[in-house]
Amino acid sequence: MWALSSKQNSPVSDFAQTVKQQADIVKVIEGYIRLRKAGAQNYSGLCPFHKEKSPSFSVHAVRQFYHCFGCQASGDVFSFVGKIENVGFPEAVRIVAQKCGIPLPKREFSSPEEAAGARMRVKLLELHEAATAFFEEQLRGPEGAVAREYLAGRGLTPEGIKTFRIGWAPDSFNALRDRLSGMADEEALRASGLFSSKEQGDGTQGHLYDKFRKRVMFPIANESGRVIAFTGRTLSAAAEGEKAGPKYFNSPETPLYSKSLVLFNLDKAKAAIRHAEFALLVEGQMDCISVYLRGIHNVIATSGTAFTEQQVALLRRHTSQVLVNFDPDAAGGNAAEKSIALLTEEGFTIKIVTLDGGLDPDRFIRERGVEAYTQALRGARRQSDYLIERARAAFPGASAEQKLKAMNYLLPHIRRMPEKLARDQFAGDAAQKLGIDSAVMREELRQAALKRRDRIETRGTALTEVERVLLRALAITDPEHEQTRRLAAEAVAKQTEWFEHLGTFAALRALASRQAADPMDVVEDESQRALLAETLLAETKPPEESEVLSAIQELEERGIAARLRDLRALIAEAERRGDFAELAVLTQQKLEMDRALQRLHRKRDGI
Repeated sequence: MWALSSKQNSPVSDFAQTVKQQADIVKVIEGYIRLRKAGAQNYSGLCPFHKEKSPSFSVHAVRQFYHCFGCQASGDVFSFVGKIENVGFPEAVRIVAQKCGIPLPKREFSSPEEAAGARMRVKLLELHEAATAFFEEQLRGPEGAVAREYLAGRGLTPEGIKTFRIGWAPDSFNALRDRLSGMADEEALRASGLFSSKEQGDGTQGHLYDKFRKRVMFPIANESGRVIAFTGRTLSAAAEGEKAGPKYFNSPETPLYSKSLVLFNLDKAKAAIRHAEFALLVEGQMDCISVYLRGIHNVIATSGTAFTEQQVALLRRHTSQVLVNFDPDAAGGNAAEKSIALLTEEGFTIKIVTLDGGLDPDRFIRERGVEAYTQALRGARRQSDYLIERARAAFPGASAEQKLKAMNYLLPHIRRMPEKLARDQFAGDAAQKLGIDSAVMREELRQAALKRRDRIETRGTALTEVERVLLRALAITDPEHEQTRRLAAEAVAKQTEWFEHLGTFAALRALASRQAADPMDVVEDESQRALLAETLLAETKPPEESEVLSAIQELEERGIAARLRDLRALIAEAERRGDFAELAVLTQQKLEMDRALQRLHRKRDGI
């Protein structure tokens, strides 16, 4: 990929260092998750790398690193982007540089295959952009009249059509192919998912022809706003049957597009989601478009596909609260239930919107207006209330058999809730509304909970105050406090035995010899880096020289005390053996250690 050195194998390249110096890690991370000010130098939010409901993820604005107290993830702006985008170090540098508007150097690749893959992705993005422009042109032309009439009937204005770049695929097998054939070779055209071909008698593929024909075209964009796929809606009469094909027709999986990894409209909605502190999840693209164009911008859609774990993880970068408003039919109810299950397991706070009259969001907002829809959002029910009502509707009656079925329906949902208090409240509400003794319900829940997978939370080794002072001193980067850093570094280098017993010895040794390198970069061990991050996040100012001297003296005292314990054991052994020569040597060494300890005590006491 990029001609940059991996920081695991060699020093960070000049370009990467330039990007790191200019990048603001807070602004970069805020492009992925919500952060709140948490002190003079720190920001906090929900960690995107593990499940949690209370924020344990912190970003240090001055030192430009992040650390999660929950999962112990730590690093700089490159490691964050690399981890969240699932890319290597060179690609992370490229992404950060682009976000910061820094010109990129000439690209180099580690293999011909890597170069070919990168060129293919670029070419596919170009093809999709050109296809989008082509479909937009066709919608404005004479053949697009029927589509314009349809869209107007759905309440879409020309401005709204332009916002979502909606277009029209003409009734032609080669119009798009002819437009794009000069831009790319046949391999790229086939890989784009925009064309089809029929297998020939000899097993080869025939000529390419347009996959989307006589359809309203809705572009699907990635989180950066680049078009990567399409949904085409047919306007053909139902009487045409199979000839018209399915009502909605999506692009196939391509090197650009995987339907399980994309949320429709997230590129436009993510800023509004973070501002509103919740996302509105709807089922269809037209639902999403109608709601968005009427001013409710924190809306996203699953595009008619099943909600996936990857989409949940994508959404979690921006919020932990979701309002679900799926279609009221049976399919919509089942989809909502599955979405609730996934969101619950990830610790989301969920509410369900149910619209009057059995209307879907698109029709409701067109017929009753945005104020009525906003009021419906305000009246959203807790997920527990919604699920209890579904259980009562599915298993009506007061018989023991029906109650048992309702309870069995609810128990899996209750088990998924990560918070014990929430599970207890859900169980209590269900027992009351189903007419079941709450003690029975709680016992059933307890038995079900025993079958859950055990999860052991591990915490890092507790730090002593001495270690905190030394870590802070050795991480100093301000020249004004260089003498304090040098004092600690020299002690670690010259009196290694004083520090070897400390849990943070590896980090202290790495920091002592780091020279001008970034403190978070030189500590390679993940657990050690986590301890350093926790220490620096709690820092308000660098330690004074007197604090460092006191910490070093305390370690020296501990070292002498440990040596005295060893000498006493050796003296006892020499006495037992009757080795008076060895006993004399050991006794002399003990006297010297005693005197050294006394000197330290007098120095500490100012005598």
